[in-house]
Amino acid sequence: MKENGRKQGAVSPCAACKLLRRRCAPDCVFAPYFPAEEPQKFANVHRVFGASNVNKMLQELPMHQRGDAVSSMVYEANARVRDPVYGCVGAISSLQQQIDVLQTQLALAQAEVVHMRMRQYSNNNTNTNTNTIPHHHHHHHHNHEVTTSPENSPPSKMITSHQSKSLFSMDMVVDQPNIGESLWSC
Repeated sequence: MKENGRKQGAVSPCAACKLLRRRCAPDCVFAPYFPAEEPQKFANVHRVFGASNVNKMLQELPMHQRGDAVSSMVYEANARVRDPVYGCVGAISSLQQQIDVLQTQLALAQAEVVHMRMRQYSNNNTNTNTNTIPHHHHHHHHNHEVTTSPENSPPSKMITSHQSKSLFSMDMVVDQPNIGESLWSC
């Protein structure tokens, strides 16, 4: 018979009880969320939040919310262990900076697309207008040749090497040491 994800009367305590060096009771609040095979999961949560606080938090929550609460605590504890100063706020800030960079790149790319479409439209109108001008072949002093200029070049030839490199070769650099300066500068 299984209870809380383990055999009743099992000799192997959950990771929490093992770390706390106590007997793991059949109704242990930690057992369903901190299995013996994942000792580091509870170790970080205990280190950051403390076992008694985690126990109290879990006891105060309805059963159906405890799994999500544990997942959240594990994420926060792991982030705090990796980054003792900013914890998960540092990760959120890093992701926000990446979003800002990507939004800027997207806006630049969209502006370039609009610019290229305008050039193409202008080029098509120029070619259409040029083609409707009657050519007088018997007069040698009129020159109706269409010269190649940026306004009437095909869009593929108008992209300079600078333009083609400018948008999509930007490296995404996140300045980790300064990641939290803006977070606390209120």
